[in-house]
Amino acid sequence: MKRFSSDARTLQWIDRWVGAPLCWLLTQVRRAEGLFQGAPPAQVRRILFLKLAEQGSTVLAHEAVRLACERVGRDNVYFLCFEENRFVVDLVGLVPPQNVITVATRTPASMVRGAFQAILGVRRLGIDACIDMEFFARFSAAIAYLLGAERRVGFHVYFGEGPYRGDLMTHRVLYNPHLHTSRTFTSLVQALDFPPAAFPTLPVVPPESRPLPAFVAGEEEAKAVRAKLGSLGVPAEGRLVVLNANAGDMLPLRRWALANYRDLAARLLSEFPGAWIVFTGSAEEAPGIAELAGSVGSPRSVCLAGQTTLRELVVLFGMAEVLVTNDSGPAHFAALTSVDVVALFGPETPLLYSAPGPRSHPVWAGIACSPCVNAFNNRQTSCRDNVCMKAITVDQVHGVASRIFRERTGCSQGPAS
Repeated sequence: MKRFSSDARTLQWIDRWVGAPLCWLLTQVRRAEGLFQGAPPAQVRRILFLKLAEQGSTVLAHEAVRLACERVGRDNVYFLCFEENRFVVDLVGLVPPQNVITVATRTPASMVRGAFQAILGVRRLGIDACIDMEFFARFSAAIAYLLGAERRVGFHVYFGEGPYRGDLMTHRVLYNPHLHTSRTFTSLVQALDFPPAAFPTLPVVPPESRPLPAFVAGEEEAKAVRAKLGSLGVPAEGRLVVLNANAGDMLPLRRWALANYRDLAARLLSEFPGAWIVFTGSAEEAPGIAELAGSVGSPRSVCLAGQTTLRELVVLFGMAEVLVTNDSGPAHFAALTSVDVVALFGPETPLLYSAPGPRSHPVWAGIACSPCVNAFNNRQTSCRDNVCMKAITVDQVHGVASRIFRERTGCSQGPAS
């Protein structure tokens, strides 16, 4: 069954028409409570990160989580997210598994029930500080307040430059659209060192992210993925190029044309006789992706869409030489492996969202209207023609992917036999 949380329009509708009035109401409650509350305790002992959606952003938050662990100890750092995003939190491995709290999202009722249960559970933990990493989402701001933490760090609307989300944070951080997202998240942790009255001033320089933690597949995991590849005819010695044509339902404008992926696959297979193309995608996309893989016209083009768990997908990335993908979650959690990632950006910009590290190779046309979605417009756009993605040519992507494959494998180009 398709998850309710993947319906972006429904989530945005709820966030606007339910989240906004809820934030207003809670703001009045907060102001009334403020008349009787004293100063919070001087020491922060337990920190909870609130990042409900977006797998890729969770990877970019690794430095912020690491900084919090150094501050209060790993056992005192918690993470609250939608259940389908727990996979990435566990993959990064900075928070103990028992400290990850999830909200079920299969139906609207289960999401409301899950949020209520999560709020009650967190309140029992006695969290001192909640760091809301959502960009101006009203629903997360309301949850941050209801969790009961004395310190609440999050983005605040100053002079109307973002969606209204009430006045629910104690540490009201000004969002800086010129900082890479990983450094922006780190600044939220650094904000805990300052009194609430100091904001929006935040006189710190967020550090550059340290290397991402390396994902190492278990022997049995690798064997299972190899077996699935073998069932498709991929030999053990085959050098893999993974193509992920999915962009997710949250922002379909990020998709590069399927015909481009087909042409890219055909050119790489012709150029490198030892290469195998593996197309990936969700179970819902599997029939279309299988048709795409078949349209390449080569037995070395196979479809693995819908046949792996998310963790097995990461294992696959670690076996590959190159991943070519639209800007989406896989572009970020692949950065935890040894694969070189060619990520295609259009409606958003790699200057803010590309995965850190030397194996990240963003491709972006940089046309005048790109990026058109950002934190200030709640990642919505009136654009219906993604010319920013159409401006990225097969020649461009082939040039990057071909160079990487040749450097990694030492293969000389030449027609396949």
